[in-house]
Amino acid sequence: MHEGSVVRPRGLVDLRDSGEVPAVLSYPPDAVVVVSGLPGSGKSTLLRRWSRAALVVDPRVVHVACEAVMPTWLPYAAYRPWARWTYFRWLRTAVRSGKPLLVHDCGGRPWMRRWLAGSTGVQGRELHLVLLDVGVAEALAGQAARGRWAPRSAFGRHRRGLDRLLGSFCASEEAATPARDVLREVRSVVLLDRGSRERVSVVEFGGGPVRS
Repeated sequence: MHEGSVVRPRGLVDLRDSGEVPAVLSYPPDAVVVVSGLPGSGKSTLLRRWSRAALVVDPRVVHVACEAVMPTWLPYAAYRPWARWTYFRWLRTAVRSGKPLLVHDCGGRPWMRRWLAGSTGVQGRELHLVLLDVGVAEALAGQAARGRWAPRSAFGRHRRGLDRLLGSFCASEEAATPARDVLREVRSVVLLDRGSRERVSVVEFGGGPVRS
């Protein structure tokens, strides 16, 4: 494998600190791919780059739409439950469509992954996961660059959840069981750091033969 290659992920694919990063990740034509990472880690930027391949379901879209119709004096916390329910309904409808899908998710909510695994499984579809492991400093710098900060409590909650998820893939006896649990829910997990995140330029669904 080298840059310019196409990889069809299966199992754990760790591309962190890797000199061999594919240009293309190729998934089945009806797959659901979840992109997870800390706020500011580059999820939205990555999904915009990949968005030609499939519909992107991003909670930020719902957040902005809600803000547009709410009074400016009303804090987001007041209508957050409605926004989250609206997002979940959108996600549920998108999953039920049977079309390929890219999903923006913090990664710290196991129940969401389990729900997606169950929903796609009954349709005979595959669920895949892409995890951005860029570190806290990089994520905070990303928030500063976009001029939008996650609340400290939310960032801490996402960090703890993502740390548990990433930790389950460490090479240790203690991590073996949770790692297997995650890999039972998804067909593949691709781990990306800052460098490899920039080098995977395309996602395709139902692509042609692998090029090398």
